[in-house]
Amino acid sequence: MEKTDNKKQQGKYTVIALTGLLTSTLDAVAAVISAHKMPAATVFKFIASGVFGKAAFDGGFEMVGAGIFFHYSIAFSITAVLFVMYPMFISFLKNKYLVAVVFALIPWVITHLMIVPLSRIGWSPMEVGGIVIGIVILIITIGLPIVLIADWYFFRSIKKTKDTTAM
Repeated sequence: MEKTDNKKQQGKYTVIALTGLLTSTLDAVAAVISAHKMPAATVFKFIASGVFGKAAFDGGFEMVGAGIFFHYSIAFSITAVLFVMYPMFISFLKNKYLVAVVFALIPWVITHLMIVPLSRIGWSPMEVGGIVIGIVILIITIGLPIVLIADWYFFRSIKKTKDTTAM
């Protein structure tokens, strides 16, 4: 019995890791596409500027790499926490698509109202259109993937049991 629990726990870490990789990559690609008027390197230098300030824009590949590292670290961490919290959210909200919207709002608030203002980038005024576009992007790149994968992971055995007893 213990081996099964340990194996399931290892499987959980694998699913979280793959989900984090997926959401981080989807969000990075969306950031590059939404900032299509600037080179992709500049997007990641902007992220790095949160730590290194304006010097990040003068840097080369090391600043792009730092921006990619910071992006993946933040997105991966948020994904892992939200994935683990999915059963609590779904039991309260009862609709996985509503949970996906909430899971998009959480990282938006964390990023735009906490991380960026406390970083070397600092707070700047936001436009409603940009906020809406950002949240829609996060619903697609973060919220939906986490919810769909977490729902599958946590409730697949329950669904299989219901399907077999219905026959």
